[in-house]
Amino acid sequence: MLVQRYRQGDVQAFTELVVRYQRPIYNAAFWVLRKSEDASDVAQTVFLNAAQSIDDYDPRYKFFSWIYRIAVNESLNLLRRNGREEEQGDDAELPAQDSAGPEWQASAAERERRLRGALMSLPAHHRVVITMRHFQEFSYQEMAQILQVEDKTVKSRLFEARQRLRALLPDLEGTRA
Repeated sequence: MLVQRYRQGDVQAFTELVVRYQRPIYNAAFWVLRKSEDASDVAQTVFLNAAQSIDDYDPRYKFFSWIYRIAVNESLNLLRRNGREEEQGDDAELPAQDSAGPEWQASAAERERRLRGALMSLPAHHRVVITMRHFQEFSYQEMAQILQVEDKTVKSRLFEARQRLRALLPDLEGTRA
């Protein structure tokens, strides 16, 4: 296990952890912060904090859940410090699509653009639960552990977030990209 190797002094093991988790940690920060520069800064801070506090990690739980929680907390803290927890409209920065193959149709791309825009307009606590559940595919229990709230709070936030998305995109109800 990489974490155990790092705890025993193997610096290369931590480098492997960074390589393995840098993209999901950046994405977690991005979906909260909506700015790539801030997300990059938070991702660096997360790995620095993880390296310094690796002894706090409890191996009974998934390492990814532990580091993801650090990313979400760092992101929310940055939002609070900057006073930027307000909603944003259609002009919010969106992550670039990695690779759109030739089979992509214009309508699917437009639905995705609108969905991303609507997601970015949600408050941070709603974006976090939608992202964790639907993009990272965390269970309710994992989400509760990461967010340090009860399962019922996760379910309530997710329900509210979905309702807000439905209200923002009523014509997309039941369609698939």
